[in-house]
Amino acid sequence: MSAALLGRLTSPAVRTRLGTLGGVAILAVLLWRLDTGPLLEGLRRIDGPALLAGLGIGLVTTVFSAWRWALVARGIGIRLPLGAAVADYYRALFLNAALPGGVLGDVHRAVRHGRSAGDMGRGVRAVVLERTAGQVALFAVGALVLVSMPSPVLGAVRQAVPVAGLGLVGACAVVMAVRMNRAPVRKERHGARRGVFAEAREALLSRRNAPGVLVSSVVVLAGYVGMFVLAADVAGVGASVGELLPLAVLALLAMGLPLNVGGWGPREGVTAWAFGAAGLGAGRGLTVAVVYGVLSLVASLPGVVVLVGRWCSGARGGDRAFPAPAASSLPHPGGAASKTPAGLRPCPQTPEGPESAGSSDNREKYGAKESVRLSRSFLPFSAEASEGRPMTPESV
Repeated sequence: MSAALLGRLTSPAVRTRLGTLGGVAILAVLLWRLDTGPLLEGLRRIDGPALLAGLGIGLVTTVFSAWRWALVARGIGIRLPLGAAVADYYRALFLNAALPGGVLGDVHRAVRHGRSAGDMGRGVRAVVLERTAGQVALFAVGALVLVSMPSPVLGAVRQAVPVAGLGLVGACAVVMAVRMNRAPVRKERHGARRGVFAEAREALLSRRNAPGVLVSSVVVLAGYVGMFVLAADVAGVGASVGELLPLAVLALLAMGLPLNVGGWGPREGVTAWAFGAAGLGAGRGLTVAVVYGVLSLVASLPGVVVLVGRWCSGARGGDRAFPAPAASSLPHPGGAASKTPAGLRPCPQTPEGPESAGSSDNREKYGAKESVRLSRSFLPFSAEASEGRPMTPESV
């Protein structure tokens, strides 16, 4: 009973609801302590030029994020055109901002790309690796900024760095000891694990991909910081970029916490606390966070156009933003290449037909083909090479 209850409490749906409740609680406490004045002030100060600037920054960050995603996907062996990646990234950003949890848009683009590419595992891993690259860049740059620049957490970070370094060294030593003394693992499991690590290394650290992943991550992070500085300027904060940079890093780190409502919650709480600790005023910090949230939402609004356009396209006959996997064209058993007209399927010969010779072989071949087709009905544009014929969108 306890195990079932624990499994239910740790399910993704329950975690999403708990995260949403946590974000609502943080916002409620902020409004209770600081009143609604900073919130209304932030909304009042947003004007047309600020919205246009937010859209421009959002365009840059989205294009470079989509480029990073395309590079990672290419590194693990699946094709992702940049145009389709930009469109799907915009849609994911809007869904992240509009739905609870802040990650449902990324889940959607991972599943959709996996199905379109005909390899769900690689599609999901491409999104996970792309998001990991962005988080690693944020942590690396954030640690450097918080250690070297004045901020409310400068003393605490400098004290924690030696402890964190020793902890990292100890963790590496434990991992190496376990690897050296563990029992032999099955060859297939070991091979699968090495394959995943090899994919990650090729996608992020190879000579072909590493420069692009690094440049795109730096540009995206600079765009997020630029959006924060723009929000502070709109809110009327009289602080330099050097003063705002560590505060922006703290806000961005807080946005990664799974206690939010479309990104709202921890960002506002941490920003209000950081501005108050820096002597800039907690209320002013909440105003900056509100302006940042509105500008980020506006920057994701092109995703609505993509969402509506894809829905209309699907209603008319299918969403084809991603290219279908290349179909194989193997020679027919009789010698000629199989070319099935659009909308028709070859029918197996029966013993009563004119070609009764080898009918048992035909039944076995077409029965296996039909089982493969049914088991992969959720991948309409894929075809196995063993099927002996191409599958086109028209024949589905």
